Order: sequence, then C-alpha cells, then structure tokens
Amino acid sequence: QVQLVESGGGLVQAGGSLRLSCAASEGTFSSYAMGWFRQAPGKEREFVAGISRTGNTYYSDSVKGRFAISRDNAKNTVYLRMNGLKPEDTAVYYCAADTYWGPKISAGMEYWGKGTLVTVSS
Repeated sequence: QVQLVESGGGLVQAGGSLRLSCAASEGTFSSYAMGWFRQAPGKEREFVAGISRTGNTYYSDSVKGRFAISRDNAKNTVYLRMNGLKPEDTAVYYCAADTYWGPKISAGMEYWGKGTLVTVSS
C-alpha cells in the first residue's frame, strides 16, 4: 500500500505562486496514476489535476492554465505548481494515487495523503 506525504502548503497573497510536493513511499511509484484534490471549508472535496503513469495530464476547468501537475519517478514525487492563485483556491490539498487512469479519476482515487493547507489572502 502506497503512503503519500504532502508538503509545500502555506500562506500566499492573491496572484502569487506555490509548489506542492507529494512524496510516495512505494517503490513502484511509476506504476501509479497520481492526482491532486482539494477541499475548501464547508465544501466537498473536488478534483484538481491528475497525471497518468506516462505523463498524460488532466485538469479541472477551475485551474486549467494556472496549475501544472508533474511527476519525477526517480524521486517518487508528484508536484503541483500553482500560479495566479486566487482566494477561492484556499483549501486543504490532498495527493492521491491509483492504479486506474481514466475518466473516472476525478471522482476519487484509492490512496490518499493527509493533506497540506493552502491559504490565499486577498
């Protein structure tokens, strides 16, 4: 079972940037599709971005053009680069992993980290 640990969250002003990282314990990291989800206070968790084993990416409409997901299989790490941050991006961001890659990844993935808080001030 893969274990995921997020880092890189914090407080940033609107318009600023952050890069989140997610380190995976599993040596077969390259066999997993990876994703980022977020949950804002009082709201349901929502899909942000996903990346397949081979590097294909998929984004929610709300972050497309501002966020970029990438992975480094040699480091067992997936990243989320966030530019042009808005107050509505404030949320706990969760890293996720799954052996499945397809249209249903936005509904959820099998393995989850504990999250890292991103706060965007106006």
